[in-house]
This record gives sequence, C-alpha cells and structure tokens, in this order.
Amino acid sequence: MSLSCKKTNQTDTENNDVANKSQVITEKDISKLNYLDFGIDDRTLAIIEPWQEFNQLQRIIENTKKGDLSYFKIDAKKNIKTLLSDIKNTIPEALNTPSIIARLTVVETTLYKTESLSNLSTTKKQDLLDTVKELLVSFSNLCFQLNKKLENDSQPIERPF
Repeated sequence: MSLSCKKTNQTDTENNDVANKSQVITEKDISKLNYLDFGIDDRTLAIIEPWQEFNQLQRIIENTKKGDLSYFKIDAKKNIKTLLSDIKNTIPEALNTPSIIARLTVVETTLYKTESLSNLSTTKKQDLLDTVKELLVSFSNLCFQLNKKLENDSQPIERPF
C-alpha cells in the first residue's frame, strides 16, 4: 500500500486558492452595497482641502470603493493608528467638535475591523463586504457631520435671553 502526500497537498492548495478567490472583493461587489453616501459640499471642501491627513483618509476610502483593500494588508494597524492620531491632532479649529471627533472614532473602529477581517484567511466574503459597508457608512456619516457643522455655523441664529 502506497500513500501519496503530494496529491493531498495539491488538493489543500487548490482549496485554499478557491477560498482566497471567493474572498476577493471587486468594485462591482461594493457598488451593489446599499447605503447612503454623503459627499463633501463646497463649503466643507474649502476648509478640508489643506487638511492632508483627512485627504489621505479620503483616498483610502475611494480605493476601498474600487475594491482595493491593499491598504489593509501591509502594516495597517500601525498606519491606521498613525493616520487617525494625525487626523485628530491636525483637525481644523472650525471642525473640532465632539460630534466630529465621535464620527472619527467610529471610522477608526471600522478601519481596524476591516483591517482585521481582510487579513484573516477564514473570513467569508459576505462578512468582509458587510464590514466594508460599515466602513463606508461611517465615513459617509463623518462627511455628513462635517457638512452639517459648517452649514449650522453659516446660519445666523439669534438666541433669546
């Protein structure tokens, strides 16, 4: 009786390849996600344009919308920590409010969750898509809050004494 280990290893490798391919998320998969995507309005854009750290976060989100999760693969935990720390430390004074800081914290949490799930070989594609959706929703909510803050600041409101 003779046993062949090579065939078993080849089958295991093929199974891993199939599992890895089924976990790959494409732009088409992300475009099917149902969520409300708020953009940055012109008033807000004028204030955040020089805020490089936020612009970097925005690029990460745009790449994620294209199905590019490469940011979450290489030293992501360290990069996320540094990026969010820099964002919070350099936030423009006009936007430095508890509600915006809270939204940034939610974005930070979902960035870590996305990083964690995208690096696990046992993550199912749907679980990863759900997490990516959470990330996109949290960033959209941050953009909404930024817009609302500046909109409210531009409205003269008289308060009774």
